[in-house]
Formats: sequence, structure tokens, C-alpha cells
Amino acid sequence: MSKIAIIGHGTVGSGVSEVLRGGAELFSRRAGRDVSLKYILDINPIDDPCGITDFSTILNDPEVDVVVETVGGATHALDYTRAALNAHKSVISSNKELVATYGDELLALAHESNVNYLFEGAVGGGIPIIRPISQCLLANRLEEVYGILNGTTNFILTKMTDERMDFAPALKRAQELGYAERDPADDISGKDVCRKICILASLAFGHHVYPDDVPTTGVEDITAEDIIWAKSKGYAVKLIGRAVRVEDGISAYVAPHLIPKSNLLAGVGDVYNAIITCGDTVGDVMFYGRGAGKLPTASAVVADIIDAVKHKNERKYFDWSPAKSGWLIPPDELKSQWYVRGEGLCDEKPNGKFAMRVLL
Repeated sequence: MSKIAIIGHGTVGSGVSEVLRGGAELFSRRAGRDVSLKYILDINPIDDPCGITDFSTILNDPEVDVVVETVGGATHALDYTRAALNAHKSVISSNKELVATYGDELLALAHESNVNYLFEGAVGGGIPIIRPISQCLLANRLEEVYGILNGTTNFILTKMTDERMDFAPALKRAQELGYAERDPADDISGKDVCRKICILASLAFGHHVYPDDVPTTGVEDITAEDIIWAKSKGYAVKLIGRAVRVEDGISAYVAPHLIPKSNLLAGVGDVYNAIITCGDTVGDVMFYGRGAGKLPTASAVVADIIDAVKHKNERKYFDWSPAKSGWLIPPDELKSQWYVRGEGLCDEKPNGKFAMRVLL
């Protein structure tokens, strides 16, 4: 028997409890032992028989094998995660900020406690990407990982492309439909994508990559004219997170790109995400689907729960090393073609002008 505790009862936490309860019999069969929800921790009392408000109840209960952290952020969530791992409980998270900032520390702590720290939902929501990189693609030396990692900005750019909207009304439409938060800063500035590409780069290339070290440009300065010109020349405009192996390390960054129609990412529209990995043996592989949302993310979290229960009292060998000095190469050193507003394509990015890379 494995008992599960969820910390937080917001969008993701309530989705996890819904999915977990709806498929308990199936999940128990797949995990090889009974799986059931015992606690849902929230700072405010909730109308649920599993609801509690004291974290120590979870921490001191020997029946709880797996703790699901859905708090978000990197403050209280970090404290909860450290405490649970130190108490020899596996932790499941979809918290991209926490993993991107403290992943190396938390994976090491899980290793010391002989438990697991899993976060399939932290990058692609319902799109499987962590397991494929850490398991299915192990026979490959990955050369590059890149993709559309934020559904909000992809929806905005799709509206600007298909309906010739300017940025502001496209953002407003995304907010009206619930695709963008009231404060969409993390999405449109590229911060959300930055955290996700840091996790992918750390996993793909073996050393922790911190968000503060990754140059990031958002979509706020893209105009309808940029989109119209790109479309007329056979390009789509997409916000891309990219990490690529170079001679002396890797280069990672986030920025809008011109994507040629021949690239599969050019056709990824609306709120969908897509991630491409490039391996020396398998070549290019694309992972596509809804990158966020209550139930898609819950799907990934519950899969991690099942995995943690199956590997009770043993570790999955899945981690990366601390950051490596001098390993991150500035993206300005990458050879690129550029779109420069009013000046077409050139070989070098000019200073002081709005420009987008062309993804070759």
C-alpha cells in the first residue's frame, strides 16, 4: 500500500486529486501495489475528507510514500520539498521554477535519501519529454533540444498570423479565453520558456543550467508587420527555447525566431507546444501536444506517482551534475541569419534594432 499526499489545491493540485481518485484501481494495478490519496494540504481549509492544513501531519506519517508538490514558486515549495526528501519520501512536482533553480540540489538530496524526485509535468505539461530524454534516448549523444514551450505566446502569435491582429488585442483575446493570466509577464517576457529550456538543457547535456545565465527575449516587441513580412517570405514567427551543443560547451537562450515552413514547428499553432530533440543516432524527434492545463499536467504528475510507487525503496538513476564554470557559451557566438526590421536579412545582429534569428 502506498499513500499519497498533495500539497496545494489549486489548478494542478485539484487536477491530480481528480485523476488519482478516478483511476485508483487502474493505477494500483500499473504500480504493482495499492495507491490511494490520503492528504490534501492547503493553507485554507477545503471541503474534502482528505483536507488538512498542517504539513507536519504529512511529514510524520510513515504511511505516506509520495508527496506531490503543486504549490508553485521557489520559496515555500522548496521548504516542503527539502523536508519531504529528508523524511525519505519521494516528491513529484510540476514546478518549473523550482526545478530550474534548485534541480541539482534536490536530485542530490533524493539520491542521499534513496527516494525519487520526479517532474515530468514541469516542462511539457501533458507532453512526455523528461522520460524520453532520460530513458528512451540514452543511446544518443544529444546535439540540440529546442521548441515551442509556452502555449500562451504561441496562441498570441497564431492570432497575429491568422487574423492579422496586433500584439495587444491578441494578448487580450488570450486572457479572455483563459490562456493568459491577468498578469502575463512570465509568459510574454519569455521567463516561463527560460525555466523550461534550463531543465531540458540540464537533462540533455548533464550540467545544471540556471535561468539567470540564459539570455531571454520575449514577444512584446513583435508587430503585425513583422508577422506579415515573415509569412510573405515563407516563415512563421515562434518564440523558441533552444539549447545546442557547441565545441567547448553548450549555448542556451530564448528568443523569437523565423521558422521556415519546412520545419515542423512552423505548423504548431494555437496553445499547442512542440519540442524537438536532435540525436546523433536517431536524428530529429518531435514531441507535440498541449503543454499546460489542469488535466494534461495532472496526467504527467500521476504518471510520476505511479513510477515512484513502482520504484519504492530504490532510486531511478536520473540526475545531472552541478553547474560547470565556463561551459555556457553566449548565443551571440552562434552563426545565424537575422531578420532586422526594415533591413531584411544579414549575417550579424545589429545593435539597437529589433531582430529575430532565422532558425536554419
